[in-house]
Amino acid sequence: MNEIESGLLADVSLDEPWGLVERFSTFKREHPTDVARGMDDVVSRLRAHGVDVTVHEPSLYLSLPGEARVEAGGKTFRAKPPAYSVDAKDGLEGELLYVAANQADDIDTIFDKKLDPDDPAANRVAGKIVISEGFASPGMISQFEELGAIGVIGINPGVDIHWGICTTIWGTPDLDDLPRKPGVVSVAVSKPDGDELIALARQGATIKLFTDMEEGWFTSTLPDVFIPGTEEPEKYVLLHGHLDSWDVGVGDNATGDATMLEVARVLWKNRDKLKRSVRIAWWPGHSTGRYAGSTWFADEFALDLEANCVAQVNCDSPGCRWATEFENLSLMSEADSFIADIVKEVADKPIGGERPHRAGDYSFNNIGISSYFMLSSTMTTALREEKGYYAVGGCGGNIAWHTENDTLEIADKDSMVRDIKVYLLAVFRNANAEILPFDWRATAKEFLDTIAGYQKTAGDRFDLGPAKEAAETMAAALDDLYAGIDSGAVAPETANAIIQDLARILVPINFTREARFRHDPALTVPPLPTIATVKDLDYHQNNGTLGFAVTQLVRGRNRLISALRQATRHIELARKAA
Repeated sequence: MNEIESGLLADVSLDEPWGLVERFSTFKREHPTDVARGMDDVVSRLRAHGVDVTVHEPSLYLSLPGEARVEAGGKTFRAKPPAYSVDAKDGLEGELLYVAANQADDIDTIFDKKLDPDDPAANRVAGKIVISEGFASPGMISQFEELGAIGVIGINPGVDIHWGICTTIWGTPDLDDLPRKPGVVSVAVSKPDGDELIALARQGATIKLFTDMEEGWFTSTLPDVFIPGTEEPEKYVLLHGHLDSWDVGVGDNATGDATMLEVARVLWKNRDKLKRSVRIAWWPGHSTGRYAGSTWFADEFALDLEANCVAQVNCDSPGCRWATEFENLSLMSEADSFIADIVKEVADKPIGGERPHRAGDYSFNNIGISSYFMLSSTMTTALREEKGYYAVGGCGGNIAWHTENDTLEIADKDSMVRDIKVYLLAVFRNANAEILPFDWRATAKEFLDTIAGYQKTAGDRFDLGPAKEAAETMAAALDDLYAGIDSGAVAPETANAIIQDLARILVPINFTREARFRHDPALTVPPLPTIATVKDLDYHQNNGTLGFAVTQLVRGRNRLISALRQATRHIELARKAA
C-alpha cells in the first residue's frame, strides 16, 4: 500500500456514514415516496461536502406488496406477499397441494427452481394452490405457474417471514418480457404455520389466499456522482448499491448506502489523486422492481458504459454484526487476485471468491463489464450453524434479512469501518492502476475447467473438443499478451484497451444467454451457458429429446467458439497494431 492509499484509508470516518445509518433506521424505504426521502438525505449530505450530484428521475414499473393472509381450517395464518404477486383482495380459493422441496442452502438455491423435471409431483400441480419449502422466489413461483398452479405458498425456514420478489423479469419489463410477468397469487409463511398448512394439505383441504398489491409506473429518484479523474476522465469505475429496502433495512442496505456515501466523500476530497474517474449511484426499485433502478441505468447509459466503464462494483450489506470473514465473495475470475490482495491488505483476511450470482444489481453482464463484490463481509459458517441460522441473501448472514428485524442492532461500527476501507481501496486502486487489474488468463483457465467438466458429463454424446481447442488458443494468446505487458513490449494504453474489450466479449459468453443490451431472467445462469445443456443430457436421453438437445448444443458451441475466436483475433490484431 503506497502513501496516497494509506492517507485515503486514514481519512475514513464514521461521522457521516453512521449518521446516515441511524437516520435510515427511523423510516421504511419501500414506497417510492419514502425512497425519495432517503435519496434526498443522501444528496443533501453529499452536497454538504461539496460533492456534485446529478439526480435522475426515471419512471420505473414497480410492484408494492401490502397485507396478505391465508385462511384455512377455520384459522387465519399470517403471510407476506412477494412483489409481483397477483393481487387477490377478494381472495383466491383452491385445493391445497403440498410439494416437498429442500430449503435453500446458499444464495443461488434461494433463486432456483424446486422440482426436478422427472418429479411425479409435477403432474399433480395444475389447478391447485401449491405449498412448498422455500422463499417465494422467482424460481419457485415461475416453475409452479408453468405447471398450472393457481397459487403458491412458500414456507420460510424459520419463525420469521421474509419479504421478496417473485418475478423472473430483470428490471422494468419490455414487450418481450411481459409474457413472463407472474400470473399467480403467491405468499410466504413461517415454518410453524407452514407445518400446519402441510397437515391440512394432506387432508385435502381447500384454502383461501388474500393479497393486497399495488402495481404500476412510479417516478423515482436516482443520485449519480461523477468524480473526475485527472488523466483519463472519460474512463470510470462504477460503484453502486440499492437504497430502497424492506422496512427500515439497516443491514440491507442502509450500511451499503452509508459506505458509498463515505467513499464518495473521501474520493471527492482527493479527486486530484485519481487517474480515472469514479462514478457512484444509489438505486431505487431494487426490491420492488427486481433491480429496476440499476437496469434503467444500464439501459439509459448503455453505450457510455460500453465505451468507458472499466469495472462495476456492487455494494450490498457491508458493515454488519458478526461479519468477520470474506467468504463467498462474488467476483469474476479475472478480478480474483486483485481482490484477494485488497482484502488481505485492509482486513488481513483471505477471501473465498465465488462466481457472481444472477442476483444483486448485476445489471451490466450483457454489456460485458468486469465485476466484483455483491454481498460483503459475512459471519462464518460455523457461527451461523451455532446460532441455528439458515442461508439468507444479505445482512452479513443475519437472518434479520428482508424482515422487520433488520434494525440498527444489525449494523456494527468496527465492521463498517473495515468494509468502507475495503471498498475505498478497491475502487481507488482500480481507478489508478497503470494496467487494469484484470487477469484474463484466470478466466481462460476457468473456461477450460468448465469445458472439461461438461465434456466428462457429455461423454460420447457430444464433442466439446472444438470449444476446448478455441479456449486453448485464446489462453496461449493471453499468455503472450501478459508477457508483453510485463516486459513493457505492450504499452499500457494498448494493454488497457485490450483488457477492457475482452470484458465485452468474455463476460457475456460466460454470464448471459440473451443478446447484448438485453437482460437475462433472474434465474441462475451456469458457466458458459450456451453449452450448459450437457448437464441435462441424461434427462433428454431418457425422454426422447436427445436429438433436440444436441441441436441446441451445436448452436451453443458455435456461439462460444465464435466468441473465443473473436477474443483471440482481438488480442493478436491489437498487439500487431501497437
